[in-house]
Amino acid sequence: MPDTSDVIIVGGGLHGLSTAIHLAKAGLNTVVLEKDHPGRHASGVNAGGVRRLGRHLAEVPLSVAALEVWENIDDFVGDDCGFSACGQIQIAETEAELAQQAARVEELRTLGFEHERLIDQAALRQIVPALARHCVGAIWCPEDGAANPYRTTQAYFRTARSLGVRVELGAAVANIERAGADWQVRTVRDSFQAPVLVNTAGAWGHRVGRMIGDDAPVEPAAPMLMITERVEPFITPVLGAAGRKLSFKQYGNGTVMIGGGQRGRAVPERNIAETKLAGMGNSAATVKALFPQLGPVNVVRCWAGIEAIMPDVIPVIGPSKAAAGAYHAFGFSGHGFQLSPIVGRLLCELITEGKSSLPIEAFAIDRFDNVQSS
Repeated sequence: MPDTSDVIIVGGGLHGLSTAIHLAKAGLNTVVLEKDHPGRHASGVNAGGVRRLGRHLAEVPLSVAALEVWENIDDFVGDDCGFSACGQIQIAETEAELAQQAARVEELRTLGFEHERLIDQAALRQIVPALARHCVGAIWCPEDGAANPYRTTQAYFRTARSLGVRVELGAAVANIERAGADWQVRTVRDSFQAPVLVNTAGAWGHRVGRMIGDDAPVEPAAPMLMITERVEPFITPVLGAAGRKLSFKQYGNGTVMIGGGQRGRAVPERNIAETKLAGMGNSAATVKALFPQLGPVNVVRCWAGIEAIMPDVIPVIGPSKAAAGAYHAFGFSGHGFQLSPIVGRLLCELITEGKSSLPIEAFAIDRFDNVQSS
C-alpha cells in the first residue's frame, strides 16, 4: 500500500524544504522525496548571495519580503545560517554603464522601491578602496549580504524534520499518476500518495512537470565557483559588475570566493557537474582587472553544481496548468538562494488558501506554451 500524506514534495533543496517547513507549521502532513541529499546541487553549491540588488522587476517584491526573513533567519530555522548584512555592490567601469544603472535605480523608485542606491566614484572608493581606479560608480545595497549555503541547507533540513516532515533520501521519482483524486508517486523503492503535489526538483523540474502534463524549456547549467588561498582583508561587501560576469567576496578567514556565471559541464542524466579550466580562467582574469593586487594569489579549490536556467531567467512559481492539486517552484536560474524562505511561504499559501500574498503571475508555467521545450 502507498505511504499516504497531505502533501508530497519532489525535491529536497532549499525551496522544497522551505515549503515543507511552512506546510508543517500550517498543520499539514508532508513528505519530501529527494533523489540525492539536500544541497547536492544548486542549493548547496551556490555563492550564498542574499541580495535584492539587480533583481528582475518581477522578482523584486519577493526578494524584498525574503530579506525581511533573512534578517531574522534564526526565527525561521533555528540558525543564523552564517548570514551577514555586509552589503552588495554592482560596479560600473564606464560612464555608459553608470548611466544604465541610474536608469535602473530610477525605474525602481517609480515602482516604490528604494533599496538600490546610485553612488559616485568617491563614495565607491570609500566602500571598496582596493578597487581598480578606472571604476566610475556603482549601485549599492548596504542591507544585502551573504550566507553559508551548506549551513543554510542543513538548517532547513533539521528544521523540517524537527517539525515532523519526512524527508526520504535517495528517493528518485520514477513515475507520477492519478489515483482517484490523489497523486501517486513511485520512487525506485516505494510508493507515496497525497492529494497535493509540489514540484521543486530544480534542474529536473521540467521532467517532473511532464509527468503531470506540464512543460517548460529548461537548460541545465553548471555554474562554477572557486576559492583562493588566504590573503589580507581588502573587501567587505559582495561585489558584482555591470559589464562582467562576477560574484566576488572575501570570507572572515581571508579566502576569496570567485563566481558569477562562468559555467562548467552539466550532465543531469548522470548527475554530474564538471568544472572547466577555461571558464575559471575567465573569472580569474576579471578579478585581476578589478583587483590587480590579486594577480599572484593561488586558487585552492573549485566546484560546480547543476542549476536550471529558464529562457527568461526567472523561475516557474505557481499552480500547474494541466492538473489540479499540483504546484511548481523550479528554474531559479542561479539566483534562488535568497528567495527560498518566501517561495516556500507562497506555495503554502496557494495550497492552504488558494491564493498568494505576493504577485506571482509573471512566473506562471503557461508563459512557455509557445516555446519549444528542451
